[in-house]
Amino acid sequence: MTSHSDQNTSTGSRVRVALIFGGRSTEHSVSCATAASVLTAIDRTRYDVVPIGITPQGQWVLVDDDASALEIRERQLPQVADTGAHVFVPMGGADRHWRIRRDGQWEDLGEIDVVFPLLHGPFGEDGTVQGLLEVANVKYVGCGVLASAAMMDKHVMKVLFASAGLPMGPFEVITAAQWQRDAQAAMERVNGLGYPVFVKPARAGSSVGISRVADASELQAAIEAAHQHDPKVVVEAGIVGREVECGVLQSHGNDAPRVSQIGEINVVSGHEFYDFEAKYLDSANVELACPTELPEKAREEMQRIASIAFDVAGCEGLARVDCFYTEDGEVLINEINTMPGFTPWSMYPAVWAASGLPYPDLIDELITLALERPLGLR
Repeated sequence: MTSHSDQNTSTGSRVRVALIFGGRSTEHSVSCATAASVLTAIDRTRYDVVPIGITPQGQWVLVDDDASALEIRERQLPQVADTGAHVFVPMGGADRHWRIRRDGQWEDLGEIDVVFPLLHGPFGEDGTVQGLLEVANVKYVGCGVLASAAMMDKHVMKVLFASAGLPMGPFEVITAAQWQRDAQAAMERVNGLGYPVFVKPARAGSSVGISRVADASELQAAIEAAHQHDPKVVVEAGIVGREVECGVLQSHGNDAPRVSQIGEINVVSGHEFYDFEAKYLDSANVELACPTELPEKAREEMQRIASIAFDVAGCEGLARVDCFYTEDGEVLINEINTMPGFTPWSMYPAVWAASGLPYPDLIDELITLALERPLGLR
């Protein structure tokens, strides 16, 4: 696979890219770590990079082009600080210049050709920033408003998958209102799934707020913990099998989406499941197998499911599709991530590297796809 970016832009031969990261969600630090990786790997001969951080309070600020300040080191989570250089996005008029407000004075940041929103979780991955960029008439990497919002909500996601006839495990949904009205009835519905179950906030990612519940005595605490992150909770039946993942990448023109090799979280020492700490703070005990060993029939079925799911969701740019491969040889879809972890050691870049598309070329390809796509009706 090769990259294609050679567009002429307002900055001459280089494309001007704003990397937006941080944000108001509980995945703020994960987003910072993703930005550090992209800042390090992006081709500076091809791209003029403008790093824009969003503080945990929601303030957009211009930050130093310093990847080391955004890395997770020695279990310390990075955070975007308010630099005082507040960024303002032009709202789609004739004037396309972004601006900075600093010490009471306005400064011109110039035009941005494309935004790479490296945001995870609510207020970023869920269609909100995508909507802002649509209003501003600015091109951006990744899925549009509807796909971002729908795939962020695990309940809506599963309803769409079911409509396409995709195989998946049983689940229940518990809203805050249902929990307040009759918690016992909600727990009885979950009991019907059998144990263990996984209790998840419906609209969070990076394994934030997820609990593995081994029996009914642990269920109430797990639901209440998940409700701290989201008023809607999804409870999924535990599936006996392997968790396998693949990347999907939009094609140029009207060709079918490209699907990568299959990857697998091979070893997670000291953790019940692949939780937040295992992913980001204890990665030395985690091994990714890319490509993993699967029977040819199962591999083809997963790639087929991933391609259908990408289209059913209306995804653009990129997505990671997570599935289960059961002891009976069945492939069940679990979920789609529209902005998956994007460090070089994350699964999405790893499966594409195994498929012949190295990390810097993957960045280039995503930016190229964003520049090719028209704005609107997304």
